[in-house]
Amino acid sequence: MRVGTTYTRHFDLESRQHELLGLDLGEGTPRRALILGLVLYILWTGSLLALFGLPSQVTFTAYFLPPLMVAIFGTQRSRKSERRWNITYWSLSVRYLALGHRPIICGGRRAAARAEWIPRRARWGAKGDAFRRESVRLRRAEEHTEDLEIVAGMPIRLAARPRLYGPDAVFKARPQGGKTSSKGERK
Repeated sequence: MRVGTTYTRHFDLESRQHELLGLDLGEGTPRRALILGLVLYILWTGSLLALFGLPSQVTFTAYFLPPLMVAIFGTQRSRKSERRWNITYWSLSVRYLALGHRPIICGGRRAAARAEWIPRRARWGAKGDAFRRESVRLRRAEEHTEDLEIVAGMPIRLAARPRLYGPDAVFKARPQGGKTSSKGERK
């Protein structure tokens, strides 16, 4: 069995900002992280300023800390996929839980019907049960069902036998209705 190795992570060169407004940043911070942090600060602080006004000494932490934490932890490499940042993984996870995804059927030749999508309850699994009020009732019901004995019927025996058909059998089985000969006549 062949095993392939991806070397793209080793060739990942990121540009760094060594000086910002005359302030020496030492070894430098990644520019993409700086840009992400700047965008987050503008969006977060701008929306809080529009909603609540200028911060006080107590609320300054709510204005300053969340975008900083997202920028610091979001720009680190994900443990599940080293080619992605954590913020990418988080956003894809939230999108999957909220919207799901369209299944690809027949290589994209046919659009999936809404009934073929994975339902929200199946996507959320145990995460969704934590948010539901029924989870407490379900736990209580599971405690009572532990005493019950589950009885199943007889096993169904399957006797599947694979068959190999040659090209001649496939040719005979193929419908011949629409095929024409090289002279244009129907067979």
